[in-house]
Amino acid sequence: MAIVVNKLLPEFESIATSGVKVTNHSHLGTTMVLFFYPKDNTPGCTTEAMQFRDKNKDFIKAGAVVFGVSRDNMTSHNDFKQKLELPFELIADTEEKMCHMFGVVKNKIMYGKKVKGIERSTFLIGPDGILVEEWRGLKVPGHVEDVLKAVKTLNKTKTVKEKEKEKEKLAA
Repeated sequence: MAIVVNKLLPEFESIATSGVKVTNHSHLGTTMVLFFYPKDNTPGCTTEAMQFRDKNKDFIKAGAVVFGVSRDNMTSHNDFKQKLELPFELIADTEEKMCHMFGVVKNKIMYGKKVKGIERSTFLIGPDGILVEEWRGLKVPGHVEDVLKAVKTLNKTKTVKEKEKEKEKLAA
């Protein structure tokens, strides 16, 4: 089942670095950012991971947890995470289950040959498990700031709605 904006995520289960289990319901109550990238230790992916690293405290403060996702294995992820001192976990999607579910596997041309690769994409999942926003085929510069802004807007909107509900309960 493919993902759709403004719909609940379909069921999935993956393991991330540090043995963290990530499922469609494991982080309910928390905004989740999933950024899919082609490969550990490549220039664009390293830059993107470092930008998420550098803004991680801002994401936490805004009420979000960040996960990086690629087809690399756990050994590669652990090395990449340690080398870059990444404070968030990386999901090893070696069987491409999440990649296919999120529709990020694309045919690319590299050095004149067709290859199957991962389209750099990010997905914002609300605390209720609903896919709120997606960025596909993105460019790294400025992207992390755009995602952080969307997280802040989402969580500010949720907070306002929660306060309104509390007022309604008190008035009743």
